[in-house]
Amino acid sequence: MEHKAGFVNIIGNPNVGKSTLMNALVGERVSIITSKAQTTRHRILGIVNGDDFQVVFSDTPGIIKPAYGLQESMMDFVKVAFEDADVLIYMVEIGEKDLKDASFFEKIKTVKVPVLLLLNKIDKSSQTELEEQVLFWSEKVPNAEIIPISALENFNIQTVMDRIIALLPQSPPYYPKDQLTDKPERFFVNETIREKILLHYKKEIPYAVEIETEEFKEDDRIIRIRSVIMVERDTQKGIIIGHKGAALKRVGSEARKDLEKFFGKKIFLDLHVKVNKNWRSSNSQLKRFGYKD
Repeated sequence: MEHKAGFVNIIGNPNVGKSTLMNALVGERVSIITSKAQTTRHRILGIVNGDDFQVVFSDTPGIIKPAYGLQESMMDFVKVAFEDADVLIYMVEIGEKDLKDASFFEKIKTVKVPVLLLLNKIDKSSQTELEEQVLFWSEKVPNAEIIPISALENFNIQTVMDRIIALLPQSPPYYPKDQLTDKPERFFVNETIREKILLHYKKEIPYAVEIETEEFKEDDRIIRIRSVIMVERDTQKGIIIGHKGAALKRVGSEARKDLEKFFGKKIFLDLHVKVNKNWRSSNSQLKRFGYKD
């Protein structure tokens, strides 16, 4: 039996629903989802296997104009997504016109691999608006095949998957057939905690935060986790902790519940907050947290 395998890389502006699409295609919650921009910071792989195929999906950070070191590293993940894609998914939403970075948009129009332009959130549009958008994008990106979808409502997701499998090159699998992602367990702990911070804190706080899991000990019945929330200033530390520790306790409680679902075990989560000044602009700290090689 001939086997197909390839990398399918998802790019687009912030908040177009890339992580929701990724999770829908993979069938598991491998990417965190919030309504805030820059929720996705890393390039996250989600692997789907069939008897005769393996699709390696890649969710990348939303395209922005970088303002500091962390954002520059995030855009480096997007650049790599162009280099190793066998199929490129360019995701837009109804009413969108351009990418935040024009150079990325030019790359999409000249890329040598098949491009699927997924027009998301069509459940929020009229038929007339949808037809106008399809015409607009067919002229704007003539090399792309346009598929209207609703990632949240799971509309046309199977159509997208079938089309991807048809476009895959012949290849042996890149990863073991029972593997779901390339990320270690601690990564999902960090991301789950960061998701709760994105949901519950405003302004600069979520963007000044990084999570480091210092301890992950698993036995038959329980996983004991010790994680540190890094912030850039003392004032941010106080906000994260909250009055009598209430805010931090809420983050820990909600993260623990999600982690118990993810790992299928009881979780003991020990959270701490530390100041790590200007980590977002420090090359050594960005390397430490996996944003640079």
